[in-house]
Amino acid sequence: MLEVTGLHVAYGGIQAVRSITFHVNEGETVALIGANGAGKTTTLKAIARLVDAAGGDVHFRGEKIVHAAPHDIVRKGIALVPEGRGVFPRLTVAENLRIGAFIRNDAVDIEKDLETIYGYFPRLREREDQLAGTLSGGEQQMLAIGRALMSRPKMLLLDEPSMGLAPIMVHKIFEVIRAVAAAGMTVLLIEQNARLALESSQRAYVMESGEITLNGASTALLHDPKVRAAYLGE
Repeated sequence: MLEVTGLHVAYGGIQAVRSITFHVNEGETVALIGANGAGKTTTLKAIARLVDAAGGDVHFRGEKIVHAAPHDIVRKGIALVPEGRGVFPRLTVAENLRIGAFIRNDAVDIEKDLETIYGYFPRLREREDQLAGTLSGGEQQMLAIGRALMSRPKMLLLDEPSMGLAPIMVHKIFEVIRAVAAAGMTVLLIEQNARLALESSQRAYVMESGEITLNGASTALLHDPKVRAAYLGE
């Protein structure tokens, strides 16, 4: 479904992503793991066209998207849940969710999807008239995921969904991520908690200093001595 070939991203003289190549098959969950500054977030931003690629190609469902406009990326079926959530703080929960459906004009189905999101995250229903900026960090993460799902994406990009959250909230967030994936959603996941990322995915890539240094089945990487030493605290 997603083919990234020789992707290169630079910020001034800094080489953030160095000619990486990877793929994500339809219906699978793939994790990108690595230390802070490895280039993971930049990779997602390049796919979503929030930063420009200095080289390489990105194809989604056979179509070249490396130079597409960000709003067209959403229309093509890719939704990003950014690091830091990025909710609209002065809009209500319901308004934030409806903004996620900005590319759609099927009013009846939008209402149905809104109910689906509230089913995933009952806390959001309880707070649908509350300003998003007054929510807790975990509630804002729920809202960011719900907003992305409202576009009915074919692929979900998740950037550090557990960051700064209490363990009970992390459990709830990943419960929903796994449920969405089980329903057929394709997911590309960045997660600082490497064990959680590997336990929640089928395959994974390890990034170091802007390069992919290791890849394979997530279960195999969980038992890889290098991964265990570098990322699992063993």
